[in-house]
Amino acid sequence: MPKYIIQRDIPGASNYTAQQLKDISKKSCEVISKMGSEIQWLHSYVTDDKIYSVYIASNKELIQEHARQGGIPANVISKVTTIIDPTTSE
Repeated sequence: MPKYIIQRDIPGASNYTAQQLKDISKKSCEVISKMGSEIQWLHSYVTDDKIYSVYIASNKELIQEHARQGGIPANVISKVTTIIDPTTSE
């Protein structure tokens, strides 16, 4: 299945407490469990005013539906076409 990077614009995201992040994570997992095996959350990165999430999903529409049901933004959804890392230079 394709991998996606989701940009979530959330002002002050880096100031969220551990409990707030736990609550967001719990809600996300609850929604995914209802949606089935065609969508999987891998991990997210919290920055100043954004959260970048990495998902595997059969299509972009599932990610949009997950965001809608979870009440969290999905401002930009980008399909990963290639992954590079330091070993790519070898």
